[in-house]
Amino acid sequence: MLQADLLLITPPFIQLNTPYPATACLKGFLQEQGFEVAQFDLSLACILEMLTADGLRKMFDFAKNINCSANAKKIIQFRDEYIRHIDAVIAFLQGKDNTYAYAINNGALPEAKRFNIQQDLEWHFGADGIQDKARFLATLFIEDIGDFITECVDNRFGFSRYAEQIGLNAISFQSIIDELKTDTPITKIMCDLLDNSIKQHQPKVIGFTIPFPGNLLMALKSAEFIKKNYPHIPIVMGGGFVNTELRQLNEPKLFELIVYVCLDDGELPLLKLLNHLIKGEEALARTFKLEQNSVIYINNAEENDFAHKDCGTPDYEGLPLADYISVSETTNPMHNLWSNGRWNKMALAHGCYWHRCSFCDVSLDYIKRYSTTSSSDLCNRIEAIIKQTGQRGFHFVDEAASPALLRKLAEEIIHRKLSLTWWTNIRFESAFTTELCELLAASGCVAVSGGLEVASDRLLQKMEKGVSIEQVTMVTAAFQQSGIMIHAYLMYGFPTQTAQETIDSLEIVRQLFEHKLIQSAFWHRFAMTVHSPVGINPEKYGVERISHPENAFAENGCQHIDKTGCNHEKYGLGLTKALYNFMHDNGFDYHLQDWFDFKIPPTTMAPNYIKKILKKKK
Repeated sequence: MLQADLLLITPPFIQLNTPYPATACLKGFLQEQGFEVAQFDLSLACILEMLTADGLRKMFDFAKNINCSANAKKIIQFRDEYIRHIDAVIAFLQGKDNTYAYAINNGALPEAKRFNIQQDLEWHFGADGIQDKARFLATLFIEDIGDFITECVDNRFGFSRYAEQIGLNAISFQSIIDELKTDTPITKIMCDLLDNSIKQHQPKVIGFTIPFPGNLLMALKSAEFIKKNYPHIPIVMGGGFVNTELRQLNEPKLFELIVYVCLDDGELPLLKLLNHLIKGEEALARTFKLEQNSVIYINNAEENDFAHKDCGTPDYEGLPLADYISVSETTNPMHNLWSNGRWNKMALAHGCYWHRCSFCDVSLDYIKRYSTTSSSDLCNRIEAIIKQTGQRGFHFVDEAASPALLRKLAEEIIHRKLSLTWWTNIRFESAFTTELCELLAASGCVAVSGGLEVASDRLLQKMEKGVSIEQVTMVTAAFQQSGIMIHAYLMYGFPTQTAQETIDSLEIVRQLFEHKLIQSAFWHRFAMTVHSPVGINPEKYGVERISHPENAFAENGCQHIDKTGCNHEKYGLGLTKALYNFMHDNGFDYHLQDWFDFKIPPTTMAPNYIKKILKKKK
């Protein structure tokens, strides 16, 4: 391979089943601009090294003298069995040895706490669901291993995150510096893999994408290693975490590890940076750097970001597509889409066409600047990705795909006679009629996710969501009739939300599940961000914002005082418990009170509220 102008790295840890799309998108764009770009999924490489017989042996040897729980002791007791089976289990989860399903289903694997499930697996999977059942059991097996690693090897570990709480609470950079001093077998594995990749690609520049708080510490640990061993290579970092948390960056110590920090879309900043470093051009854009011990931000606002139509096709070359691990974290088929299957991730548009929701970062570029391209161009990209990857499953990762765009895309897919499986995120727009949903299904759509949020008409209006419970019911019914699965994003604790509204929302959710209008959901606790309408104008929403301390390193999520005085936090466990049961077709005849260990107000919603809306539709 030629010497890389840029090596793009996804640091540990992130989802196991498919590449995070940032590096592939940037590689596709920058190579069209004439640069040689390599990419390395360090997160996957690290997991695959840990989950081998040799890797597990190192974990057990490191942990052998540590005092631990009864569950961890049980795993240590059966260490030889875990080491014996791990390579075969990973090969099975990679789709490389489906025959091993029979051994898994016959009880070959050692079992610890994760296997203590109250589910009838024969009912869920039946006699013919051999592969699905084995994948579920194999996932429990590696989750047990994950619990052991977290308890006995590195308490910051998680399969899709690392030291997430440190990233979430990165108010002080000193706390991060302190964490960087700790080394474990995991950080050693990561640095060895990183070293090999740098030697292979000989990059002129190294870039880290940091999409989530759980990637921050390992990215900085990697940067620390590079700074020590390859001090001549400049390091740049960007990504979702940077774009939301570090917009007010003013911490010189960060630049002892990182040379440049880019905001917003990476195409323009990285193109300008490579032109600056490799071709000697002077201009930068949307980039922080250190000058005379002070952090400066070079905006060059007159430099327009690239429109979506000009960002090119994602390029997966260099990523080991056959090595990703598909896991089954639940028996719910809709919920499993996030972790099961090697999906080609691609955006149909940039930003959100609605960009009004008061809880969302609508003031930032990744939401407010809406830009799309033609359905013909999108299908050209789809066909190019299929040719490159050999896989026809697509997850369109839009903030919200518009009904008009999806209609044109579906028509073009059908016109070209493409055979696809795809899913995406939507708003529950009334434009999603039964006719449109049937068209989407005919083009390969199998699922959608969308925000029901608070399931309260008063609060939906207050958050400017642009939907109502009746509208959501009508739209989900249209998708249901078309055979398309639905995941609902749910929220509790929105400003001025009362205990009564929380319980009434739970009843609405119960009825939607009971009528099979949604198949999966997740409750999120409302979080105020400084870039959302609520964070910018909290008084309008009846809350008081608590400001960040001066000279904070990260500044996005912020605490607030809800003047209604409702203690939203205490409802979280009961809401989660109820939802888990609804997702597994259980508990519809329970009283809502049964999910909580404290007195709740009785619901004011009629038990046939959703049924009446459906009758009206007919």
